[in-house]
Amino acid sequence: MNKALNILVTGCGGDIGQSLGKILLKSEFTKNLFGMDISNKNAAQFIFPNFSVGLRFTDEKYLQQLEAFVEGNNIDMVIPIAEPELRYFSENNHLDHIGNAKMITASAKALEIGFDKYKTAQFLKAEGFPFPETTLAKDIKTIANFPVILKSRTGSGSKDIYKVNTIEEFLFYTRHHIEDYVVQEFITDMNGEFTCGVFRSSKGEIRSQIFKRELHGGYSGYGEVVENETITALLEHLAIKLDLVGSINVQLRLSENTPKVFEINPRFSSTVLFRHLFGFEDLIWSIEDKLGLELSDNRRSSVGKKFYKGYQEYTN
Repeated sequence: MNKALNILVTGCGGDIGQSLGKILLKSEFTKNLFGMDISNKNAAQFIFPNFSVGLRFTDEKYLQQLEAFVEGNNIDMVIPIAEPELRYFSENNHLDHIGNAKMITASAKALEIGFDKYKTAQFLKAEGFPFPETTLAKDIKTIANFPVILKSRTGSGSKDIYKVNTIEEFLFYTRHHIEDYVVQEFITDMNGEFTCGVFRSSKGEIRSQIFKRELHGGYSGYGEVVENETITALLEHLAIKLDLVGSINVQLRLSENTPKVFEINPRFSSTVLFRHLFGFEDLIWSIEDKLGLELSDNRRSSVGKKFYKGYQEYTN
């Protein structure tokens, strides 16, 4: 029996945080499960036995409050989920621990590259990976081929992503914040869109899983586990070049049978619970690796397995 831990998930109000909570509730690593979010107007309060409202990372007392919470509740491990918080921890060099609690995040280089869509493209280009051509919106003089994808350079999820068909649309969407946008080559989803979980341990072991997915309202609403040796090889090479330790999510589309990476999310993804149910337990592996334990392995042949995103209602 492994040591049971007091675990805190911050930014737990969204779908990713709630998924982690459901996994951790059933884990032998969990002694007491705590969740913290900036609002209680979400379903996390019904999932986390110990739920509380915390400060925004922009509050000058944020870190002080978090450290006091960790100390007061004997927290052993902190798992931050919200990308703004992850940026804060990365920029302020708090990726190893908060107080006496160990931190579960992707490693520094993966965070730095993944947080910036333009830096992601520059990295992929420099390392020889296939990628969609990406340009800073403020540097655009003309657009020769429509449609293009316009997205926030620093945004996360499906927020501030537009398929732009005319120069008028481009000018409309960038009229206020053109400095924060990138323009990306549009890759048709005729051959499918793929979301991939990638985990690499501190000893260099790499594990990955590929979902061919369909988006419903900006989220992975349906997907199927697929096997693709070319994509798997790309993911392994990418993990090495990123000096990855931890778990990330890679999104790509096939262009003439070549997988082109269009996004690297340096965190657990919204499909983390589906992956876990199919034996790809990257949250558990992250905890084991942080504790210096041998990685468990409940992977099994799951090619062809499908997931369907549903909803659950709560009242009080």
